[in-house]
Amino acid sequence: MAVLTCQGVRKEFGGRVVLDGLDLTVDEHQVVALIGASGSGKSTLLRCVNLLEELDDGTITLDGEEISDPRVDPDRVRRRIGMVFQSYNLFPHLSVLENVTLAPRRVHRRARADAEAQARELLARVGLADRADAYPDRLSGGQQQRVAIVRALANSPRLMLLDEVTSALDPELVGEVLAMIRDLKADGMTMVLATHEMGFAREVADQVCFLDAGRVVEAGPPARVFGEPTQPRTRQFLRRIIEAGRL
Repeated sequence: MAVLTCQGVRKEFGGRVVLDGLDLTVDEHQVVALIGASGSGKSTLLRCVNLLEELDDGTITLDGEEISDPRVDPDRVRRRIGMVFQSYNLFPHLSVLENVTLAPRRVHRRARADAEAQARELLARVGLADRADAYPDRLSGGQQQRVAIVRALANSPRLMLLDEVTSALDPELVGEVLAMIRDLKADGMTMVLATHEMGFAREVADQVCFLDAGRVVEAGPPARVFGEPTQPRTRQFLRRIIEAGRL
């Protein structure tokens, strides 16, 4: 069953086409990695799925419901989608525990005790149980990004969107965030992740989609897309990646 379907998605900014009739399907429990050069449309697509950007054309459906219809309440949709950005976007004046429990309490109306119990369980799973009362500026970048992922998970999302979640991290901190994403995959979480970590995409994704000029130029299992790409533009992109030592 498809959790997410994008059909003919088009988005322009100031006359510049960023998404050009893009099609994408994500099945339940599937991890889809979006790869491509900067400006290919990866982040814009994720923002469109989370209704942070309004489409110029096309449709997006979540579990069969067209969520791109302007009449749809975006806040209701976002309760079913977790999104983690490049920058951690934690509230600096709130503790880790308060960051994680804010949406469950305010949006989902969960009791404080229940929300905090769940938050502490999630933090323990990612090795941050002892940081629940700390403030973001007392955490490393890797710890902050793990908190951001936990904050998204606290809402029990149907779909997780991860936008270059390791790009702002020092290389030595990347591994701890990628390990968390591996665990989410093992738990069966449906995810779409935009990434420049080609080796990780090859390892963790069920499907890799290469985007160029706002379209999915090539899609398939990682072994085929990375090992036997069929499209000239894909081969050119991967050749440059290999020459740069990133694959």
